[in-house]
Amino acid sequence: MTELIYLDHHATTPVDPRVLEAMLPYFSEHFGNAASRAHPFGHRAADAVEEGRRQVAELVGAPARTLVFTSGATESDNLALKGVMHAYRDQGDHLIVPVTEHKAVLDSATHLEREGFRVTRVPVNETGRVDPAAIAAAIEEKTVLVSVMLCNNEVGTVQDIAAIGAITREKGVLLHCDASQGLGYLDFDVDAMNVDLASFNAHKLYGPKGVGALYVRRSGPRVRLVAEADGGGQEHGMRAGTANVPGIVGFGAAAAIQRTEGAAEAERLRGLRDRLAERVLAVEATDLNGPPLDGPRHPGNLNVSFAGIDGEGLLLALSKVVAVSSGAACTSASTEPSYVLRAMGLDADRAGTSIRFGLGRHTDEAQIDAVADHVVETVARLREQSPLWRQRGQSIDW
Repeated sequence: MTELIYLDHHATTPVDPRVLEAMLPYFSEHFGNAASRAHPFGHRAADAVEEGRRQVAELVGAPARTLVFTSGATESDNLALKGVMHAYRDQGDHLIVPVTEHKAVLDSATHLEREGFRVTRVPVNETGRVDPAAIAAAIEEKTVLVSVMLCNNEVGTVQDIAAIGAITREKGVLLHCDASQGLGYLDFDVDAMNVDLASFNAHKLYGPKGVGALYVRRSGPRVRLVAEADGGGQEHGMRAGTANVPGIVGFGAAAAIQRTEGAAEAERLRGLRDRLAERVLAVEATDLNGPPLDGPRHPGNLNVSFAGIDGEGLLLALSKVVAVSSGAACTSASTEPSYVLRAMGLDADRAGTSIRFGLGRHTDEAQIDAVADHVVETVARLREQSPLWRQRGQSIDW
């Protein structure tokens, strides 16, 4: 059997062997608790955590002391939104989020709404981009926080965080950015972009699962945050719990690699992505979703809709050769068309036939050509069998 080709790197990435090598000693040989400072085992673990903190901070232009380690970007998003809104409750009750944010942000916003906070959900255009002017128009006297992701995990849309940051800073409103997708491939600097809080995730940049971080600005302005978990006062009192030392070491190693290799890797991925797009988009009645390939888009992202085919059936047929997705991993159990694509104005027919290709560090030309061949052949075969294709132009009840 031919080895399955993995093109779902927006969902997760394999741990880089160099990252695994850095982590291994901290599972057994250097197993200390970073909070146990009375002996060398704890000292070594604490030093490893601080080195990991420094490495991750360097990737985003932040001082090391501003990072809080978490279990992942989902926890970081929850801590950012809930922690800030609870901390500033006496000053305001209003939160702004675009409608295409990650579910960790959207669901946190809904949770806060149930607590009595007010949420404005800002629309996006047909490419998934939010207009900074729309953010500015939504800001009011009681607005505390705006949360906008760096890069959409479904369609690869890169938001203009610098422009949004200029607006929030001028208006005295805090800005949170979920930057877990595309970190190291895309420009991101917390100071240059006036970002006050930012969420990161190790497993999206070839590090381990189960570890992430939240950047919390310490000056100009200093951001207040209410801890959402109590217990031991770890992570500057913002996140209680025993530090995941091996995970943090791996996160740091992955960030260091991405910092030195990310830009060149992004160019390589862009070339491979365009090679795949040229073949796939040549298929009849096939549409690109999201920004143009030469626009503000993740270099490894290709999201395409194939008219006249059931999306789930296409995924199943493609899975013999390539692992891809029909949307975000966080909503993979849903049979509904992607909420991101629907928010971009796609009808249910087109949204329901979308496939997301996510290229990564180990993707090569031979894999891309094999996937392109398989996609072209599979689409043609399924359309021959598909009543949807014969009924094209008519509305389909999903």
